[in-house]
Amino acid sequence: MPIYEYTCGTCQKRVSIFLRMAAAAMDPRCPMCGNSGLTRVISNFAIHKSISTIHEESGTPGAAISQDYYKDPRNIGRSLEKRLRDSNIEMPPEIERSIAEAREGNLPGSLKDLDSAAADSAYH
Repeated sequence: MPIYEYTCGTCQKRVSIFLRMAAAAMDPRCPMCGNSGLTRVISNFAIHKSISTIHEESGTPGAAISQDYYKDPRNIGRSLEKRLRDSNIEMPPEIERSIAEAREGNLPGSLKDLDSAAADSAYH
């Protein structure tokens, strides 16, 4: 069941056309303006990596890391996880849940207020 992507020559919109069967006849039309003058484009694609590969590419917490290290939410809590693992201490379940939620984009209640703070705010 392929999905083909086109750019409309009239309205310049990018459109995706889904076919139920790869062998189906195609007469693609722009759903925005009805034009049949579409140009096929290369579709975007994703490469899925394992979490261990992502961590290998990101570097070790505490070591010299790139500026983008903490921009990747999958790195949230890695330093704490490493310290606990190195000390043979089991991570408390509530901390583990907080880290997992933060990696999904859900900030703990105590940090939600920081989300709306101005970048140049100062503590008084």
